[in-house]
Amino acid sequence: MATVIAVDAMGSDRAPRPEIEGALLAARHYDVEVLLIGRENQLGAELAQHRCNGLPVHIVPASEVIGMDEKPVEAVRAKRDSSMRVGIRLVREGRAAGFVSAGNTGAAMAAAILTLRTLPGVDRPALAAIFPTAAGTPCLMLDVGANVDCKPMHLEQFAVMGEIYYRTIFGVARPRVGILSVGEEENKGNELTLEAHRLIRQLPLNFLGNVEGRDLYNGNVDVIVCDGFIGNVALKVSEGLVLTIRTMLRESLQATLTRQIGALLTRRAFDDFKHRLDYSEYGGAPLLGVRGVCIVAHGSSSAKAMKNAIRVAAETAQGGINAIIEQEIAATKVKVES
Repeated sequence: MATVIAVDAMGSDRAPRPEIEGALLAARHYDVEVLLIGRENQLGAELAQHRCNGLPVHIVPASEVIGMDEKPVEAVRAKRDSSMRVGIRLVREGRAAGFVSAGNTGAAMAAAILTLRTLPGVDRPALAAIFPTAAGTPCLMLDVGANVDCKPMHLEQFAVMGEIYYRTIFGVARPRVGILSVGEEENKGNELTLEAHRLIRQLPLNFLGNVEGRDLYNGNVDVIVCDGFIGNVALKVSEGLVLTIRTMLRESLQATLTRQIGALLTRRAFDDFKHRLDYSEYGGAPLLGVRGVCIVAHGSSSAKAMKNAIRVAAETAQGGINAIIEQEIAATKVKVES
């Protein structure tokens, strides 16, 4: 039976085209049924421009849209028929196994927390982002923006959730977990990282201790935990750096290529380079710690990115990650706010 995924079709910068094209691609390549949430007339007109060929892609009407510039909590509470709230409500009601949105990140998180609530033992949900590494293995970092201020116990919870997600999705029996800090030594860092280090060290995880910024890309660690302020800065710096390197490399290649065969070989190398750093391969960031599957995609997501976000939502739901998180957090007796 196909896994049903609800998609906020009004969320991205160029909505609804990437959402619809991504939904059709996902329906063709994966065993999923996609519910496109949004303004019925607009979605119907866009969908009519594509060959659906009986694909399991359907429209669920929602009359309101939450804009990128709106205050998240206020917008979520005021717009009860927004594409975001309707989509997450489908997850709560069991009519969809997961939800995907490339819209207002803060609103997506607020809607998920208000509608789905958090899992037992989880005080703060965390956004987890995938980074490519030189070793060819993915690195998962959380939190990358859901919580700008954290307590040590929150990082402890992030470590457990991130380890479970990595183990389930990537099939690694003992993922290596580290805390992002300013030095590898145990006594390096601020009060948050020092206390979080003490808490995580007591958990039954493959804990490496402190890791540094360079470890995000060298493949020496699988899961990196940090507060959302630091994580979001690292994410945005990484996105900017990748774009800059791609632009500079393209310009240098165009300026130096003289022979046709050399141009062909270099183009293949450049295409491989772009593929390895392409965020759209990973789809979106799962919001771990809520009672349901919620994937937050980039606002500038392409159809390919949306297709992969739908795939990630389906894999997360099929892997039963929320049930595992709930069981293992209870078993490890992770600290929670009183």
